[in-house]
Amino acid sequence: MVYIAGIPDPLLARTMIADRIKNVKDSGTMKMKEIAGQKKAEGKKIISFTVGEPDFDTPKHIVEAAKKALDEGKTRYLDAPGLPALREAIAKRSKDGSGIPCDASNVLVTPTKQAIFETIMATVNPGEEVIMPDPAWVTYEPCVALAGGKAVPATTREESEFRLLPETVAELITPKTKMILINSPSNPCGSVATKADIKGLADLAKDHDLVVLSDEVYENIMFDGLKHYSIAAEPGMFDRTITVNGFSKTYAMTGWRLGWLVAPKPLFKAVNKVQQHSITHATTFAQYGGLAALTGPQDCVKEMVKEFSERRDLVMRLMKEIPQLHCDKPKGAFYVFPRYESKMDSEAMALYLMDKAEVALTGGASFGGAGAQHLRISYATNKKNIEEGMTRLKKAFEGM
Repeated sequence: MVYIAGIPDPLLARTMIADRIKNVKDSGTMKMKEIAGQKKAEGKKIISFTVGEPDFDTPKHIVEAAKKALDEGKTRYLDAPGLPALREAIAKRSKDGSGIPCDASNVLVTPTKQAIFETIMATVNPGEEVIMPDPAWVTYEPCVALAGGKAVPATTREESEFRLLPETVAELITPKTKMILINSPSNPCGSVATKADIKGLADLAKDHDLVVLSDEVYENIMFDGLKHYSIAAEPGMFDRTITVNGFSKTYAMTGWRLGWLVAPKPLFKAVNKVQQHSITHATTFAQYGGLAALTGPQDCVKEMVKEFSERRDLVMRLMKEIPQLHCDKPKGAFYVFPRYESKMDSEAMALYLMDKAEVALTGGASFGGAGAQHLRISYATNKKNIEEGMTRLKKAFEGM
């Protein structure tokens, strides 16, 4: 045992770490990514289906705009809500594209994950409940825990395409409920909310005076001609909804750490306080890249979505050759969430496949209890990797 200043190291750790951290789990996706990285460093030829990161380069006109901003010395502080021209462009995109009745004064520029964290910190009191889909993105529940709130999982099911159904949410509302959290298209399931789903959830929020956090970061990555519906555009919903979006998925800008939220004035002011006292504002020159992304040509987005659609179809075709995996075709984002046949839990299965197939993916239980016996496969990688990875998975399952 190591001693520091006479204190046993484990005891020192217990006294130094805040209690709020003890209830926060590590990210399952990042854990598998790190293990894959270690194995690659050991010389293993790992194919990664772990993180949700488009493998495309950021479009050139966006990169050039950020370079130009650097050359022009745009490296100083901005006001916390962000670059005025970018806020205008986001408001226009939100209003014209999603029907959200906002203007630039409702827009706060910030990394997408930070937008979710700031929103929950600004709205959820200790002991209050946040209803969220299960399975759901790994970061939602930790954000609620850090705010002292309680995440309430609303189980979504394969037979209803893993959509968050109003009737499921209605059964979970209590006097402690503060927020409904929506994610469409969804990570990890690729599900897409219908107009009826959105209307039903909006009615619940209004009837019970609830805040809604709508994560719409995948809104542009949808297939088969489906339409995205923003709950903030529903009658009477803008005043109680914070809509989160970003550049990472749509424009292959993951490392830029740039996104936004749109909120009514009272909620905006509260969230902006968190921003002022945390990151102050998003990176200045990156915001000029974001402005170019929204105001420049959009062919790059159409081409990327077309490629993702083809990759989805390829994964689904190859999955049919693996009898141990079962999955309906997802309708958005870039994930499939198959159920597998085995008594092995999902983390153990993911580690087994890493070892035997040299394929990295994420166990479904990382996304919630309803993800048990599922695996998340991200097809944000090229077709060659998809074909090779799925072939390896098939052999690994055959060898079980």
